[in-house]
Amino acid sequence: MSRPHSICLLNDSFPPVIDGVANAVLNYAREIENAGGHAVVATPEVPGADDSAFPFPVVRYPSVDTREMFGYVAGVPFSPELAGRLLKERPEILHSHCPVASTFLARELRETLDIPLVFTYHTKFDIDIANAVRLKFLQREMIDALVWNVSAADEIWVVSRGAGENLRSLGYQGDYIVMDNGVDVPRARASDEAVASAVAGYDLPAGVPLYLFVGRLMWYKGLRIILDALKRLEEDGRDFRAVFIGGGGDEDEVKAYAEELGLTSRVFFTGPIRDRDAIRAWYTRADLFLFPSTFDTNGLVVREAAASSLASVLIAGSCAAEGVTDGVNGFLIEENAASLAAKLAEIAAEPETARTVGEHAARDLYLSWHDAVARANDRYGTVIDRYLTVGLRREHVRGERFFARQGALMEALAEAEERRREVHEKIEVFEQTARKRVADFHADVNQRRNDYVSVWNTRLDEANRRINERFDSVVETIDDRADRIDEDFSRRLERDREAVNESLARVRKLLKL
Repeated sequence: MSRPHSICLLNDSFPPVIDGVANAVLNYAREIENAGGHAVVATPEVPGADDSAFPFPVVRYPSVDTREMFGYVAGVPFSPELAGRLLKERPEILHSHCPVASTFLARELRETLDIPLVFTYHTKFDIDIANAVRLKFLQREMIDALVWNVSAADEIWVVSRGAGENLRSLGYQGDYIVMDNGVDVPRARASDEAVASAVAGYDLPAGVPLYLFVGRLMWYKGLRIILDALKRLEEDGRDFRAVFIGGGGDEDEVKAYAEELGLTSRVFFTGPIRDRDAIRAWYTRADLFLFPSTFDTNGLVVREAAASSLASVLIAGSCAAEGVTDGVNGFLIEENAASLAAKLAEIAAEPETARTVGEHAARDLYLSWHDAVARANDRYGTVIDRYLTVGLRREHVRGERFFARQGALMEALAEAEERRREVHEKIEVFEQTARKRVADFHADVNQRRNDYVSVWNTRLDEANRRINERFDSVVETIDDRADRIDEDFSRRLERDREAVNESLARVRKLLKL
């Protein structure tokens, strides 16, 4: 077994963006760290991403938000800051999992860091390109660019032999190594309690066959074959239930087609389920896993089903069917609804066969991420040794001069970025000090103003008190004087009245005489 290594994993998707390849990169990083190595993930920025919970560093580089158009962000593979960060992480090897932006960036980093580059081909990108671009000549140009980019890697890995042959069909002419992906569920069936909790609320009668599909709801996954086969079973009077777990771009159309076929009382759509234990419970409850896809290059869901001793029905010759022998550790059909319906009717007649085949699938097909990454780690050591051995260093394909210059430029820009960051940090310290001094000055001024206002308020209160006292005293004096004047006037008036009365009396007396 090779010693643990320091690996830089690159992919265009990573949580919170979830797909099969993102899940593979996540498990690679976890297992590398668990084995005593070091993993760092380089991936485009995604709005709202929080990487703080991961036990390994996640370095994000600039991106353009194209999720409404393609479902993913588009990474911009020119990032001096990323090169600077990775120089500090000191990876020994680059491992790209996407043939576009991530591999383009990895080629630049190879020249900057002077370490080898491994690329893993996970999915049939010609189908993705065909779905995204309608013009044939543009499809060919994009495929040629993809193959040119991939061919620059120091070693090519594929997740299945079928994936390798698909890459060859696109024009790749080099060698490849099959490196299977693992699954992140244990090899064991879920408990009865977990199953009851997961399936609660669904009409799943005991003794009625339950068929399961897990994956993106896209027509190219063989979903029309499944629904048409189920319709044939219904027309033959056979009872069954079918559950589809997942979401996807064709979800509404798939549901509408199931309704058009009149299957809504037997076919249920759960939507995406993130809880891995809940998904394992569904694998445990099901009688067969249906996966008639020729698109998938690996079919991890087949291994997940095998972990719960659930047998799969697959298209003969498909990538997902690699390692499967019909009637031994799986069931194989032709790529049509009639073949699937016939196989389901055959298995329903002998349900014990499905259980036995499921047990063999657990024995033959199950592969944990621990074992898958341990094998990859051994191969990392081989690639690193070969890259460093004089005379065996790979001669890069034509066009690498550009990446060498780009790498040198990125290294220089990374150093400049480091200097800029140091200057920025000093400016921040200066700004913080200046802000504190200004804040202290403002606080002192405010305190003095408050003290000044308080003193003057006290003085004004005292002046008002004295004025009020003087005013009250004056009013009291005026009132006293007014009372005396009133009393004096009253006495005088009384005397004048008495004098007048006396004069009137004398006048009357004289008149009588």
